[in-house]
Amino acid sequence: MGNSIKLENVYIASTGTVCGPLEYQGPLGSSFDKGFGDYHCGEDSFEKAERKMLRDSLDICLKREKLKQKDIDLYIGGDLLNQITTVNYLARELPKPFVGIYGACSSFCLSMAMSSLLIEGGFVDKVIAMVSSHNATAERQYRYPVEYGVQKKDTTTFTATGAISTLLTNQPTQVRVESITLGKVVDYSQDDPNDMGRAMAPAAYDTITTHFEDLKRSFQDYDLVVTGDLSTYGHKILKEMMQRHKIDVVHYNDCGCMLYDLQNQEVFQGGSGCACSGLVTMGHLYPMLKDKKYKRVLVVATGALLSPMMSAQKDTIPCVAHAISLEVVE
Repeated sequence: MGNSIKLENVYIASTGTVCGPLEYQGPLGSSFDKGFGDYHCGEDSFEKAERKMLRDSLDICLKREKLKQKDIDLYIGGDLLNQITTVNYLARELPKPFVGIYGACSSFCLSMAMSSLLIEGGFVDKVIAMVSSHNATAERQYRYPVEYGVQKKDTTTFTATGAISTLLTNQPTQVRVESITLGKVVDYSQDDPNDMGRAMAPAAYDTITTHFEDLKRSFQDYDLVVTGDLSTYGHKILKEMMQRHKIDVVHYNDCGCMLYDLQNQEVFQGGSGCACSGLVTMGHLYPMLKDKKYKRVLVVATGALLSPMMSAQKDTIPCVAHAISLEVVE
């Protein structure tokens, strides 16, 4: 089946979504379980604030199913920081095995895909996939600290502040992970860390077309197809690539365009980061699937695998996209 795998026994049991101030004030704000009014979240550093959000999302996820940390077989997670700092430091508190993953902003779908494969294979029964990102921590690492007030380019995206924990299980629920497509690393020779949409659009194109080819599907087979964080610029480029290859694009949107009010919030081209696709998917789309407003949704999280060191050396930016298909259980 190529790079795509159909699944039979992976279900979403619970989720917890926590966001920062702009996300909470945005058009989907009421969909999230908890929102903070500032970027410190009551902590003395932005990095600790990101960890607090992730811890809160995990607590909410477990509480919904009346579970404790020890009841989970495995935790899988990632974030944007060096040595996946947020999830690794939170994992010190967990009594069960933890696997850290890194797919940049594609980490939400990557963590969901890896968790799903282990459940489908019968190796574990309950896995929590968790990711986070924070505007101030990501900007400090990949570009400039926000305190510098550096002027942004028109093509810049805005790293979403938030955390998402999702409990996956082999016990039937209302929504299942129906299939996954693992992406190839794609590099179209883009080298500007302030132009992520242009860099990631080809990876999204590759994964979406691979998913359709492997499973003999098209956009028409989904109530909605969303990319993770191409935002308005990359969203436009992806549609142009599809049209150039005579692929009919319908029911398509981008999480980076959905998470914010692009006309009234200062987020440049729109959202990015691990939390961008995670918040939109689990905070907004998952409830719509549970309410049967959608029957099948394809989520394609995109990630720019750039290294600040390699950017300084003017190297190009490799990108990747991973896809998960969520479906209502009839």
